[in-house]
Amino acid sequence: MKGLIDTLKNIWKIEDLRSRILTTLGLLLVYRLGTMIVLPGIDPAHLGALKSQTADGVLGLLDMFSGGAFSNASIFALGIMPYISASIVIQLMGIAVPYFQRLQREGESGTRKINQITRYLTVFILVLQAPGYLLNLHSTLPESAFILKGFFFTASSMAMLAAGSMFIMWLGEKITDKGIGNGISIIIMIGIIARLPFNFVAELGSRLEGQGGGLILFVLEFIILFVVFALTILLVQGTRKIPVQYAKRIVGSKQYGGVRQYIPLKVNAAGVMPIIFAQAIMFLPMAFVNYASSDSLSGVAAALSNYTGFYYNALFFVMIVLFTYFYTAITVNPTQMAEDMKKNGGFIPGVKPGKNTVDFLDTVMSRITLPGSIFLGWVAIMPAFAMIAGINSGFAQFFGGTSLLILVGVVLDTLQQIESHLLMRHYDGLMKSGRIKGKSPAGAAAY
Repeated sequence: MKGLIDTLKNIWKIEDLRSRILTTLGLLLVYRLGTMIVLPGIDPAHLGALKSQTADGVLGLLDMFSGGAFSNASIFALGIMPYISASIVIQLMGIAVPYFQRLQREGESGTRKINQITRYLTVFILVLQAPGYLLNLHSTLPESAFILKGFFFTASSMAMLAAGSMFIMWLGEKITDKGIGNGISIIIMIGIIARLPFNFVAELGSRLEGQGGGLILFVLEFIILFVVFALTILLVQGTRKIPVQYAKRIVGSKQYGGVRQYIPLKVNAAGVMPIIFAQAIMFLPMAFVNYASSDSLSGVAAALSNYTGFYYNALFFVMIVLFTYFYTAITVNPTQMAEDMKKNGGFIPGVKPGKNTVDFLDTVMSRITLPGSIFLGWVAIMPAFAMIAGINSGFAQFFGGTSLLILVGVVLDTLQQIESHLLMRHYDGLMKSGRIKGKSPAGAAAY
């Protein structure tokens, strides 16, 4: 306890770090206040039906990522996900489209151009999503909930929803620039954590009053949750270090190279992206439940829409494994790594430079990706097992899936940045032994 207090004192002593943390907290407060502002023209007293609709399922996930703004009919209802979607599209285009490949190689100027295109694409996605959200409001809420109606309400609400998401994006950029950590990732994390107290109270109430089990079963759930968090940290932090020896060069009176370094190949190089891709595809069967022409097709679509069903989770697991290999293959380039080593006079001991190095790196990456993809799939379907065990659907989301990986990745990355500030000022790190390794960016939001 004393060590924790001393660490907090050291953090507070560093003026730059203190300013960054306070700036981050202030901007996050603005974001949380914005999630409570209901769209003008809607009576907040009639939002009960919308909150019931987002209790679980797809809309429940969207509500979690927006920090409850979706179910509040807030000006921030669309959240930051349109920007994440646009970033993913641009990232994939950077693999297939030569124009974006050139931009990626142009350094800072290319990055600015890519960011500008991403913002334009975000606005385009918002223009498509805002009418869909308003249609959902009209179909879910009673007519008495709408104080304003007609074209004026639709046009003004679309503008405010789009402006709200763009403002969230601006907050994220300001947190990254003036605060601590990756701003977009922290906003997503805060949205997820905001639901934790309510789900905690709901689960405690169900154990004490409804489903039974008492405090003993509730404590057991927390022990299991702690174990899942620990295993997820191992997945996020796990690396295979490949030794690289650099040739020794003597220029004048100075010696260059001659040292051994390591290439850290991550067990989960794809991050949370395989789960996002798989979830996007698994949402499709829901569209066919009401439109299937035959009973057999309707039955298949309904089976694949059951989040706790065997067929849904089995297919979800297989797709995550496949997408992990796919995303790792397009983000980790052994050929480029081998060429960079060769240019800098480096080689892997016992492996010839060139094609042999490429084959070696590709083989190692394939081998470590298999257990990583299997464990990632297990993390993704853990909420289904939690719900089958009788845990509240909202609280079960913290036992795995996208939310858990985002929480772990963002917390580790933020703590690593705080520790870097401490070590730079000659203070001790956050831990007595070892150092915190931040999560490398894997996806648009670097979570």
